[in-house]
Amino acid sequence: MSDALSAADDSKHIEELYKYVERLNEATDKSQNLKDYQGIIDMANSSIKAKQLAAQFIPRFFKFFPSLSGSAIDTHLDLIEAEELGVRVQAIRGLPLFCKDTPEHIAKIVDILGQLLVSEEFVERDAVHKALMSLLTQDVKASLTGLFKHIGCVDEPSSDETIREKVLSFIRDKVFPIKAELLKPQEEMERHITDLIKKSLEDVTGAEFRMFMDFLKSLSIFGEKAPPERMKELIGIIEGQADLDAQFNVADADHIDRLISCVYMALPFVVRGASSSKFLNYLNKHIIPVFDKLPEERKLDLLKALAEVSPYTTPQDSRQILPNVVQLLKKYMPRKKTVEEMNFTYVECLLYTFHHLAHKVPNATNSLCGYKIVTGQPSDRLGEDFSELNKDFTERLSNVEELTRATMKKLTQGMAEHNKAMAAAKSDEAKDSIKTQKQNTTTGLRTCNNILAMTKPLHSKTPSFIGDKSINLSWKEATKPSVPATTTATGGKRPVTAANGSGNVASKKGRGAGGLPNQLVNRALEGLSHGGRSGTRGRGRGWGGRGRGRGFR
Repeated sequence: MSDALSAADDSKHIEELYKYVERLNEATDKSQNLKDYQGIIDMANSSIKAKQLAAQFIPRFFKFFPSLSGSAIDTHLDLIEAEELGVRVQAIRGLPLFCKDTPEHIAKIVDILGQLLVSEEFVERDAVHKALMSLLTQDVKASLTGLFKHIGCVDEPSSDETIREKVLSFIRDKVFPIKAELLKPQEEMERHITDLIKKSLEDVTGAEFRMFMDFLKSLSIFGEKAPPERMKELIGIIEGQADLDAQFNVADADHIDRLISCVYMALPFVVRGASSSKFLNYLNKHIIPVFDKLPEERKLDLLKALAEVSPYTTPQDSRQILPNVVQLLKKYMPRKKTVEEMNFTYVECLLYTFHHLAHKVPNATNSLCGYKIVTGQPSDRLGEDFSELNKDFTERLSNVEELTRATMKKLTQGMAEHNKAMAAAKSDEAKDSIKTQKQNTTTGLRTCNNILAMTKPLHSKTPSFIGDKSINLSWKEATKPSVPATTTATGGKRPVTAANGSGNVASKKGRGAGGLPNQLVNRALEGLSHGGRSGTRGRGRGWGGRGRGRGFR
């Protein structure tokens, strides 16, 4: 009996609802039918079917009754929170209709939809996505502004991390891929989304920052034809993320990680002519002097970053940085024949950096290495005796060459052992292990060849410094076949190679090149396979996954 009464009530509610709708459809001046619209709103509190119908009709006639706008929206929001999935989905689909003729509500509706992205029901989440895309098509500027409010910044942090992550995912997966269709007029809207992103970067993880930077690089306003000031703007964004104005603390591993990663991200723009002076001055003032105190895995990252940026330094920056680079170079080029102090990759990085800096300010090497280079400037210091410095420097070069040739001999022998082992290997696991060892050995040989190519011209008292791209850094050469240049330049994750830290398996397990029990080769490969650029570990708003501080790893 009760079911029959319930069905009768449902029928009655639906019949009343359609009467209100019919009268509104027929009315020439719909604003005069206030009671009919109020009736539709009231029916949203009745049966399930009536709720679904109300979810369609409340937005449809919304624009005609501004005096009931608050009541209408509140009632519709109640429908969005209904227990019945069908009612919720219908209510979500109706949300964009509130803005069709009243665009001033877009920001509020986008805000609501952003919160609904956390839904676990696929059909509900799909309705949210479609509603948001509808609003983005209607008014991309207002919609983007509403979405980015959920990402937040330090002054207005997002109140809900789950919502923030869902909104970020939506922007990444749904908005960024169709930027050409959405961002119109192009320059105006690209500038608008750039400004929104810049405000959001005050509190992001490393992965989020890279995502945003990759997107900004893809915009036409920052394209290849963009003026230099645009590259300067991107460098400025990266410098801000690196906290170059913060007081340096060598114990702050997150800051060091972020700084070095940001240098890598800045490289593509430095290559295109933007200045890297602020980064270089910070590295020279704060980081290089405490090199020994850096986390072990960051040391090679720093040296690689210096090497890659060195071809693009200004003469002024080169002159300032060169003394610290020479000190490091001497530290890692042993004067005496002690294998323990030789790290081949460090030496490759430092020699490369030295050549490119010295090429720009050759006479600066007179007082640093005892060379005799005449430029006619007082900075030549030709009247002073630096012969002891020259003797020390050339002895170190000779010792490095001797160690390098000995290591090359061992590596070459190791390669022959690899080839024999590969021919005899039965299992895929054994072949993969040998392949990794061969890869380590190949990278080691590249590093050794580079070192010899760079030490040779430095024996003269008036040497020639390499300032072109004739030397291919070993790790860049090793990753070229499988990784686009843009990926490595922005600090993205690299494939497994001996140059990036993942190839450290052999040295960690005590296996030198080819498994030869030779301390010299073990030591060589330990230097070669250590470090590499970092990816983001963990989540949270720290780049290192440790809370809201912006660590970068």
